[in-house]
Amino acid sequence: MSIIGLGPAAGEDMREQVEQLVEKVTPDVVAWRRDFHTHPELSNREERTSRIVAEQLQAMGADEVRTGVARHGVVALVRGKKPGPTVALRADMDALPIQEETGLPFASQNARVMHACGHDAHTAVLLGTAKVLVELRDRMRGSVKLLFQPAEEGPPAGEEGGARLMIKDGALDNPPVTAIFGLHINPELETGKISYRAGGMMAAVDRIRMVVTGKQSHGGMPWQGVDPVVASAHIITALQAIPSRHIDARQPVVVSIGVVRAEGAWNIIPEQVELLGTVRTHDPEVRRQVAEQFHRIVHQTAAAHGTKAEIVYGDYGPVLWNDPELTERAVQSLGQALGRENVVEAKPLMGGEDFAHYALKVPGSFFFLGVRNEKLGAVHALHTPKMVLDEAALPVGVRAMATLALDFLATAPQSK
Repeated sequence: MSIIGLGPAAGEDMREQVEQLVEKVTPDVVAWRRDFHTHPELSNREERTSRIVAEQLQAMGADEVRTGVARHGVVALVRGKKPGPTVALRADMDALPIQEETGLPFASQNARVMHACGHDAHTAVLLGTAKVLVELRDRMRGSVKLLFQPAEEGPPAGEEGGARLMIKDGALDNPPVTAIFGLHINPELETGKISYRAGGMMAAVDRIRMVVTGKQSHGGMPWQGVDPVVASAHIITALQAIPSRHIDARQPVVVSIGVVRAEGAWNIIPEQVELLGTVRTHDPEVRRQVAEQFHRIVHQTAAAHGTKAEIVYGDYGPVLWNDPELTERAVQSLGQALGRENVVEAKPLMGGEDFAHYALKVPGSFFFLGVRNEKLGAVHALHTPKMVLDEAALPVGVRAMATLALDFLATAPQSK
């Protein structure tokens, strides 16, 4: 599929109108974001969030609002006056199992649940974008599909969810989507800036679960058992040889173990140890090589200690590939809307993003929205309990998303 003609074609009068509408909707966007932040919900449990999203979309006059997509997802359509293609904009809605420590007056009221990855902002920005587009639909040629997605952080064990289930439930169909855009906040990027990257932007993600089994024994008499804790410690250390000794050093690879869990007591050597972790890569062949080395090292190290290891090596998501042509033309649009000096190139990241699944189906482009402001203390990393963002970035996000959609439709891209 080739994307034709995307560029800064919406016209200066349209840009001025977008600017006015963004300014008008900004108080709502801030209020929505704070409400979502106060009431965060975990993956596949976004009941309140999705209900409010649907109610707001209906109240502002979206042409179609479909709920219950991928459990708690919402898909809405803003239909232009003239026929044309359909472009999609996506936001994620789920929070993380983190106890908030920001001290904000609108901090999370849900124990051990926090919007520490900015999905509250993403949802509010897309609602604001929807409101802008509804006001401009008489000037649109084509439609904008708004995807409010649950479970980007990954569904609970044993459940389907996220972008895969959104696609399975038809989020990209009826009408079919020609291209898709998404954004994510970045506390390392200054407020007012957007970063982009053509090609591979974020890593492929593999989600790992291992169970190392030995023989339970008294902690004072370890020779009577087989210690899976010691075996697990050696496995964790040995796995770090993969990026440093088994893979071309010019290829980015991360192997991390984030959970080590065993049932027992201080004086008991347990029978089993559970290990949870992740592997991140940017190249499909390297991804295959890492998986091969991972299984070999785990099984052989476990055997060397007299234990057995079971491995569940799960494909969480592919490399997030930004369509180069779509991205190049989108950068032109963003430069017109925000100033070219505020649109900067990003380096490849080892974080994962399930937006990648959409970008496998249709041309896609994903951007980062700067939210860093040292004076406000908006400097902490994502997925940490003190993460805050500069709310002045919210209207920048609305302006960016609205501009991308309007410029795309203004030039009526087609497949060929």
